[in-house]
Amino acid sequence: MPSTAALLSQAFNGLALGSLLALVASGLTIILGTLGVLNFAHGALFAVGAYTAFVMMQATHSFVLALLGGSAVMLIVGFAMERLVIRHFYARPDEDQILVTYGIGIVLVEGLRAYFGGNSQRVPVPSWGVGATKLGFMIYPTYRLQLIGIVAALLVGLYLVLYRTSVGLVVRAGIENAGMVGILGIDVRRTFLFVFAVGIVAVGLAGMLYAPVVAVTPDMGASFMVQSFVVIVLGGLGSFPGAVIGGLIAGEIISLTSAFDSAYSEVMLYGLMALVLVARPQGLFGTEGRV
Repeated sequence: MPSTAALLSQAFNGLALGSLLALVASGLTIILGTLGVLNFAHGALFAVGAYTAFVMMQATHSFVLALLGGSAVMLIVGFAMERLVIRHFYARPDEDQILVTYGIGIVLVEGLRAYFGGNSQRVPVPSWGVGATKLGFMIYPTYRLQLIGIVAALLVGLYLVLYRTSVGLVVRAGIENAGMVGILGIDVRRTFLFVFAVGIVAVGLAGMLYAPVVAVTPDMGASFMVQSFVVIVLGGLGSFPGAVIGGLIAGEIISLTSAFDSAYSEVMLYGLMALVLVARPQGLFGTEGRV
């Protein structure tokens, strides 16, 4: 039986993991809800973000500049993917979308492996995140606390874009009825480009922020991709609040279960997903018809 201190530490680990899952899933649910594209390259793009942070840190020696430069790189990657490949598959069957995005993911992962090699890379913790912080009831790594705060700020910013701007209004309308948005004379293609790029930047930032916590490897995004799809099922397709709450729930389940037996952490997550699908197929915050 784990101690109270160990459970508290795991709870904070779950909050950090859950916030990252929320950021990854929010980008994924916006793309899936608006464009109807099942982006199976999301995990590979998570790794691309982490390697971008590694390269930028070597060039600038500043984590803040690495985040800014990495965001610009991921924005370009998102624009290129949407213009060159994804836009040709909007009207194609789901299986075609799965195959092409899965193929893109394989190309990206193997490209990273070919360029950086199979050995893991390390992104140093920024100087302002080194050490541990006393919280009164426990001591916890400073950077992980800052990670939670940074991701929370990013999610608030994404919420403001979606719910407090005209662009966000178009995006949310597109999630509900993309055809009607086009009939109203709005340039849907430009909106789709913006949405896809924002989703890619979100997952890239998640990878960059996670890079100082773990070893950076080409396959590091695989588990995040699977878990982010589970988060979407829990929260509901097209629901930004659902992605955030679902991510936090998933993070806590994985971390707290690991305190007892790590072998059952994924089992518990999938078990909850099955229960939600039975009791509320549209997810916790989803609407009827989006299942």
